[in-house]
Amino acid sequence: MVKSLFTENIVQALEKVDIKNINEIRLRLNCPIVLNVKGNNMYLCSSGVTNNENVSFVCKRSTIDYVVDKLSNGALYTINDQLVNGYVTYGNIRVGVSGELVTVNGRLKTIKNITGLNIRIPHIVKNCSLPIYKLLVTDSVKNTLIISPPGAGKTTFIRDFAYQIAKREKKNNVLVVDERCEITGGSEEFLSGVDVYKNCSKEYAFSCGIRSMKPDVIITDEIDITKDLFAIENALCSGVKVVATIHANDIAELKNKAGFGQILNKHLFERFVVLSTNSGFGTIEGVYNENLCCIFT
Repeated sequence: MVKSLFTENIVQALEKVDIKNINEIRLRLNCPIVLNVKGNNMYLCSSGVTNNENVSFVCKRSTIDYVVDKLSNGALYTINDQLVNGYVTYGNIRVGVSGELVTVNGRLKTIKNITGLNIRIPHIVKNCSLPIYKLLVTDSVKNTLIISPPGAGKTTFIRDFAYQIAKREKKNNVLVVDERCEITGGSEEFLSGVDVYKNCSKEYAFSCGIRSMKPDVIITDEIDITKDLFAIENALCSGVKVVATIHANDIAELKNKAGFGQILNKHLFERFVVLSTNSGFGTIEGVYNENLCCIFT
């Protein structure tokens, strides 16, 4: 699907790179086109990728305009609700957007003069959660927070974890809250065992999902403690297990996040899983219990 966003010369170059190895395609106006390949930034060129930016493709205004036109199907207003949140969903791909913000009476209305696009390529790595599955699922699924910096495999991990729970714990109803349409994309096999709310706020999905879908487990991506804590607490008080992800490099950085003290003091999560790219994409650095004591490394 990602190739349908580009002109023929870029498509031909991308075909020389294994899409399974590409994490991001980054477009910046008047700059070389950057591919993040297996965690390393490289430049796109006619022969595939290179470390030499002097032979790379340069992202022109026409390149960005072409991609934006594809994202919006020729009607920019149709994606404005997503634009104001800084991203656009294209199938199962999330595209980050930067440019000039337009505000009216202090309220963000749109983004214009777009100068940067970050196209994030989702990956399905089946069974990647199995090495620590038994630490996260005993008699029931543990309330679990997955921690890593951006691009280190949080979404890939919870995508597989949701699939494994649906497959192995058949008594559990699994609800995936996919606010940015990243978790559920690209795998019909994965979707067959779970219920999904896409492209909506966590507040809405948690509230309506608990009432309507009777989940035993809710799985969601990229929580903001200051915004999402009430929805998470409400789910836990309703007997629903929660598996979520959060941006942080490690436990020490997580402790410094605003509001994390409430999570720890109330023992909202029973497991904390830290991922990194230290030994490759999705490296499991450690698993911690509700007191942040390491139980696996």
